[in-house]
Amino acid sequence: MGTGKSALGRKLAEMEDLRFFDSDEVIARAAGKPVAQIFAEDGEEEFRRREREFIERGHPLRGCVVALGGGLIVQPGMIEALRARGVLVCLFASPETILQRTRGNPSRPLLNVPDPAQRIRELLAERDAYYRRAGTCIHTDGRSLGDLLTHLDRIYRRESRNYPPK
Repeated sequence: MGTGKSALGRKLAEMEDLRFFDSDEVIARAAGKPVAQIFAEDGEEEFRRREREFIERGHPLRGCVVALGGGLIVQPGMIEALRARGVLVCLFASPETILQRTRGNPSRPLLNVPDPAQRIRELLAERDAYYRRAGTCIHTDGRSLGDLLTHLDRIYRRESRNYPPK
């Protein structure tokens, strides 16, 4: 969260003339309530179930860019499932950058805690090994949207030639 995946995903999709899906937006629309409300009323486990369902059945397998929630990748078998569907790129940012980008945003249920900076550090520590195994990683700290988009487009063009996997 707070790494720029929605902004970059939208721009990349526009640049490549592809459809864009943000998993959180699709899940919220289908549930008829915001992600924060899903967490509050149904719990994180239910939200993660909906994420998995979105990956398995919620978007086309071709012609799209998908921005995924940061916790999705830690679900068992998810890295493999995502790799089988296309190019997988993980965006990174420092805890300080993530806090700056997400501060005061009530739609971030995992950060609605007394010490969001500590929670960010915990989440990154829990997820780091998954992120690094998942695919190409891009650090977004201190980089312009244009620079990141150029880098992401280059990765997409290089790696999309390998899909579908043989």
